Amino acid sequence: MTNNYSEAIKAIKSAILKSRYRAATLANKELLSLYYGIGKFVSENSRKGAWGTSAIDTISERLQQELPGLRGFSPVNIKRMRQFYEAWELIFVNRQLTAGENRPLVSDEIPLNLLTANRPMATDDLQSINLQCFLSIGFSHHYELLIKTKTLEERSFYIERCAIEFWNVETLRYNLKSKLYAKRGKLTNNFPATIPDKDLQRKALMSFKDEYLLDYINIEDPDDEPDERVLESEIVGNIRKFIMSLGKDFSFIGSQYRLVVEEQEYFVDLLFFNRQLQSLIAIELKNGVFKPEYLGKMNFYLSALDDLVRLPHENPSVGIILCKSQNQRVVEYAFRDTTKPMGVATYKTAAKLPAKYKNILPDAERLKELL
Repeated sequence: MTNNYSEAIKAIKSAILKSRYRAATLANKELLSLYYGIGKFVSENSRKGAWGTSAIDTISERLQQELPGLRGFSPVNIKRMRQFYEAWELIFVNRQLTAGENRPLVSDEIPLNLLTANRPMATDDLQSINLQCFLSIGFSHHYELLIKTKTLEERSFYIERCAIEFWNVETLRYNLKSKLYAKRGKLTNNFPATIPDKDLQRKALMSFKDEYLLDYINIEDPDDEPDERVLESEIVGNIRKFIMSLGKDFSFIGSQYRLVVEEQEYFVDLLFFNRQLQSLIAIELKNGVFKPEYLGKMNFYLSALDDLVRLPHENPSVGIILCKSQNQRVVEYAFRDTTKPMGVATYKTAAKLPAKYKNILPDAERLKELL
């Protein structure tokens, strides 16, 4: 009887969660369609000179009076709705309309089903946009993408990742800042020679970036590179941010992970597990330029992990050497004749000011004198 109750509870819980998700998704679709319709209406009237220069401010103020407590319709947000419409109008303008949409609209009527109607795709550009993903992410996500992406392909990539991986706006901002779109799949690696399965090989390549942004690393002297222990300590202290930069499929197992081989101890800097690859991921941190001998040490760690830690159903372990810089030719030579799947990536901190800001603030010595 208890088991029957457990199954019933499980089924009801699943139905509730699915219903809540559908309700949230439908609400988001309606909101996006509302903003798109308002954006269209505002654009057509404000851009063609039908309204005065302060029209949007006045409209926002009057809306607050007419609908007390109304949120999301400040002058700034109304302008963002206009920007949302204008960014996508050329993509959606050629859609085939349904019969109900063919009726004429009165001059002050705002269409609310411009995005949510189920109709065939009509332009080549739309083929690269997953409409279901487009409608499932929030307006804040869309606005971030409008101001921080340059191409439709890039925007489409982030839209799908936001929808499929349930990114919040903070995660989206981080991945935009770290240029995930440009850096995915470019890791220097030996996967073609060490991973026979082509699908697993592709997944492994797409699981890593060629450069990671560690802008939370605290370095007192911007001209010094962090010691490897300092680098590790800062990463572990900000492990949530580091996992955010790695991706959603990574789980942290531990730092200075202990391996015992023939009564001698060895320590892996950082050990993770990747659910997509079903593999242990060993990461070694280096504060300078890549050296060929790093691969020998990593190869040893991966052999030990495969024999001593890996479970029977898991794939072979993968190693990533994260260093400050690398010489492509040196890495390629070092990878020859290696037998374990490994990659070399670089990291970048935000310790150094961009050149245009360097002369704005006094240096450390001058600051001491001023104080």
